[in-house]
Amino acid sequence: MDDLTVARAVHVLAVIHWIGGVAFVTAVILPAIAAFEKPSRRLALFEAIERRFSAQVKVSVPLAGFSGFYMAWRLDAWERFLEPSGWWLAAMVLVWLLFMAILFAVEPLLLRGWFHRRATAAPEAMFRNVQGAHWILLLAGTTTAGAGVLGAHGLLG
Repeated sequence: MDDLTVARAVHVLAVIHWIGGVAFVTAVILPAIAAFEKPSRRLALFEAIERRFSAQVKVSVPLAGFSGFYMAWRLDAWERFLEPSGWWLAAMVLVWLLFMAILFAVEPLLLRGWFHRRATAAPEAMFRNVQGAHWILLLAGTTTAGAGVLGAHGLLG
């Protein structure tokens, strides 16, 4: 087994955990909370559940990025990022940067305080915003993951 095979396996498993978790939160957890919890308690329950996933995804998202960069370095594939047919590589990096920023900067430094102030004033509206943001992130993640698989197999250019 060579290092590229290991890097690819780490990359795929990290993306499965990361995007699969976003899918579970978006399509299962948030709708269940909306259906079974009173509006004033929804955000607190969501935060309690998401805290556990957040700790895990703070490992899988960096692993996905580092393994991806390792493969690009090992294959000396940097020029492919500049080719029109390599748009999916740039998309993967952009989605990765978005999630890294959200996980390690935006959410802990900016959103947490705003989230709590807004949740106190308008809990139902805030919960809808959380749901909408998760659907957007899920769409970005799944679309990019699918494009990555197709692109890696030469089907996108």
